[in-house]
Amino acid sequence: MVEQKNIETRPLFPCKSCRGVSFEMKVNIDKLLIRNTSTVKIVPEEKKHNIIQHFSGILPKLAKARTVLSRRMSWTRRLSGAYQTMSRSRPISYDHSFGQLPVDDDEIDEDDSARGTAENNLFSKANEESDPPAKPATVRHPPREARSRLNTILLGQSWFSLYKRLFAVSLLINLAFLILAITGQFNYAKSQAALFSVANILMAVLIRNEVFLYIVFWLTLKIFGHSWIPQLFKNYVTAFLQSLGGIHSGCGVSSVMWVTYAIEQVLTHRQFTSDEILGVAIAILVLLVFSCLGAFPLIRHLHHNFFEGVHRFSGWSSLALVWVFIFLSASYDPLAKSYSVRASRLVKRQELWYAAVTTFMIILPWLTVRRTHVETVIPQARNNSLLNFSGGMKPGILARISRSPLKEWHAFGIISDGKKRHTILAGAVGDFTKGLVEDPPSHIWVRSFHFAGAPYLVNMYERAVLVATGSGIGVYMSFLLQQTRADCHVIWIAKSIRKSYGDEIFQVVSDTPPYRCTVVDTAVSGRAKTTEIVINKAREWGAQVVVVTSNPSGTKQIVGACRKAGIAAYGPIWDS
Repeated sequence: MVEQKNIETRPLFPCKSCRGVSFEMKVNIDKLLIRNTSTVKIVPEEKKHNIIQHFSGILPKLAKARTVLSRRMSWTRRLSGAYQTMSRSRPISYDHSFGQLPVDDDEIDEDDSARGTAENNLFSKANEESDPPAKPATVRHPPREARSRLNTILLGQSWFSLYKRLFAVSLLINLAFLILAITGQFNYAKSQAALFSVANILMAVLIRNEVFLYIVFWLTLKIFGHSWIPQLFKNYVTAFLQSLGGIHSGCGVSSVMWVTYAIEQVLTHRQFTSDEILGVAIAILVLLVFSCLGAFPLIRHLHHNFFEGVHRFSGWSSLALVWVFIFLSASYDPLAKSYSVRASRLVKRQELWYAAVTTFMIILPWLTVRRTHVETVIPQARNNSLLNFSGGMKPGILARISRSPLKEWHAFGIISDGKKRHTILAGAVGDFTKGLVEDPPSHIWVRSFHFAGAPYLVNMYERAVLVATGSGIGVYMSFLLQQTRADCHVIWIAKSIRKSYGDEIFQVVSDTPPYRCTVVDTAVSGRAKTTEIVINKAREWGAQVVVVTSNPSGTKQIVGACRKAGIAAYGPIWDS
């Protein structure tokens, strides 16, 4: 019998895996032995020595490979750091129809978020272990959810969505008139290019004006809120009102075209125009271009505060210059090369009246701005804030609040029983809403004239299902507290409801009969099969419409599944 010797495992050299994880390579000599089914032959010591020398000979090559790998990992960290800088500001978007969008993504994208976090932690750990410097750079990729959220907002809409079709129609109508003017087949437009520009500015302002929109929504309910109106027609009306932003964008771009053409006309007939009029026209064009560029979707969603500031102050400045342009044009005498202001000539300028209406509609909402007392309640989880105000509100009404009224305004859904008080539920998902949790205000700026959103149109229908995830319940809870024309069933999917949203909201949903409200607490039941729940409940309820307020990917998923099932569904479109 051949005597077996003890097998040793010897450490040879430190190595790195392809993921950058350091480890120490060991060679098990037992693996190098030539075995036989009957006996085990021991490899002579000199052969063992040769084998070890063979492996030791590749050490320089491995060291060189390690250097190359380390350089590649360094470039990977630089690129990742640059991407992180671009994506550091999490995009927060606002929709005029639904108010602030809740971004409680854990209710729908829980698995993806967890998986992305795990990958980031593993990658960071690998870099910490493998980097030679004393203070290694930690690589943190943007969460997969943040990247997919922006992709959903920018690329998730169809190229033929109603919003884009309205944008195209507005732009093409103006383009057709402009071509006719340039070719000499529309002399009125050729001589009144500035008027067409001001008219487009007026239309763009009206589409975004809260007072005008409230009147439009109120009239829509009065006219189409009857049971004998075909549901298909109601669906078209709802989709059209939800996508009005397409007209706003189309008219904004069209105003730039008409101002450009007006400047071309001024340069063509230079002898009849002063330098001051030309300079003001060019300044208006520059401001309108800045306003349009600031509203570009990528800029708007990545840097919303920048967009809001540029859009507001560029718009105000251009309108002020429009007034200057009108006065200079009406008072300039091309023969005398001088200015002479005459009221009789001024009132005949159509641009004056368009500018007057535009100015009035812009000023009107600001006349309702007030600094008011607010009672702020912070739930235990500190991921939401509840702002309580005096005065009851109707279901479907939205509110705007601000700490710096000239800088930014934020829209939210309103919770109210219609009596003495209303509440705003604000999820801590951005700088402003996180500030409400970290530094609860005692007073805040509000617009006392509240505006209507798409949930307000629910009362056009007989039966509806309202779906909310996270803090989106703030848009729909009033439908549980008040009697409405539409028979509504509310589905709310959230995590740790009592801890995150407070005892008062928890009590409201607990006291609501199950046939009117379905509540899924994902902290208790786990991740919900949202689309299955919504479609089954819509069919059981006999719903004519499903209205969703969720994060971008969740909204797209639910709305798409409902439409495939033959159920009319709407959600925020994150238009710009």
